[in-house]
Amino acid sequence: MGETTKSKNFFIPLGLMLFALFFGAGNLIFPASMGQHAGTNVWYAVLGFVFTGVGLPLAGVLAMGYSGCRNLEELAGRVHPVFGVCFTVISYMAIGPCFATPRTGSVSYEIAVRPFLENGGNDMIMTGFLVIFFVISYWLSATPSKLVDRIGKILTPALLITILILIAKSFITPLGVPQSPTDAYATAGTAWVTGFLEGYNTMDAIASLVFSVLVIEFIVADGVTSTMGITKEVFKSGVVAVGCLAFVYIFISKLGAESVTQMGILETGAPVLSNSAQILLGYGGAIILAIIVLLACLSTSIGLITSCATYFQLILGHFGYKTYVAIFSVFSFGVAMFGLKTIIVAAIPVLMFVYPIVVVLIILTFLHKSFGGRQCVYAWTVGLTMMPALINGTQTAKISLGGIDTFFNTMVPLHSLGMGWVLFALAGFIIGLVWKGVSSSKESPAA
Repeated sequence: MGETTKSKNFFIPLGLMLFALFFGAGNLIFPASMGQHAGTNVWYAVLGFVFTGVGLPLAGVLAMGYSGCRNLEELAGRVHPVFGVCFTVISYMAIGPCFATPRTGSVSYEIAVRPFLENGGNDMIMTGFLVIFFVISYWLSATPSKLVDRIGKILTPALLITILILIAKSFITPLGVPQSPTDAYATAGTAWVTGFLEGYNTMDAIASLVFSVLVIEFIVADGVTSTMGITKEVFKSGVVAVGCLAFVYIFISKLGAESVTQMGILETGAPVLSNSAQILLGYGGAIILAIIVLLACLSTSIGLITSCATYFQLILGHFGYKTYVAIFSVFSFGVAMFGLKTIIVAAIPVLMFVYPIVVVLIILTFLHKSFGGRQCVYAWTVGLTMMPALINGTQTAKISLGGIDTFFNTMVPLHSLGMGWVLFALAGFIIGLVWKGVSSSKESPAA
């Protein structure tokens, strides 16, 4: 028999904790907005969104457990130690204080507070709310050993119940029927690709390589120490988490697609959700939505601050864990003050660069044994992947590179769809294998 945890069905609260850590601001607003734009092609878009928003996080959690690595830095260090540090810092900052953590506070205010204020409130009220939000995040993050009890057993069930109520009512009294899709979702193929790229915005594939460290620590603490045992328990917890994610994504996208009949296509997913709740459940619906948003965003904020503080204390030292928690809480508050729209727009170019690298690292982790873990394979594959990923990032940020842009737009297949990195990654993998085969150097396998 394989090694198992001491606590029976420990993977269930652990999986719910992981779901709560994943499920935050973007997981609510992006599927709703996507559903509106996808219209009658919503299910094709959902398939693409689920691939990056559900499949990749599960693969990331499983890859970390399978790899035997202690953290993302060690995993990325298979490319090169310097790359490992740089990529990990970029990833933590992206899903932490620069984008994802501030977004949790901003979305909470936009959906859970602003609708209840006369004339939409003002900057002073927003500042006061964000102060309270990040003070609570600091308090809960300061004692991470209680995460399973506080999140997995208490907050997450309440979160799922409120979502189920809203979804159930949408079936009883539908808002309408899906309308014609917008240009980006005009065909089944383009709808899938656009949905695939929309899944980047959740940042969950990146987060999976970070949060899985917490999951593994809890599993080891509960008595599992072998790589195979850890992988098995991580997989079970991951299935619980992404199963919940998939359910929510599917039905929030459906809700968004049906909402166009009554409210038209709105700028973001935030008013789609708030308006839908008002129509379906009245004033009480707005309160239910406020609960959903606050629980989801607070849970994610706690997980992100905890993970960032743990990592930076490890690589920098100097201060204690709680000091880093305070630093990231204050930094996130400062960024959140710029507003939701600014945070979303600023994050997209970074995600277009980071996500392809994350996907390639996950795939290489599962193929690790097939090429003997040789560093040259990691380096060539990731190195070539970075080229089109970087170009996609600069183009999304509207930074012109002149002839380089022209070359990639006209000569690289799938680049205009944001997928040109796929062929580059494949070419890098093949070159890496050839290099491995003909190299006369005694290169050491990656850890």
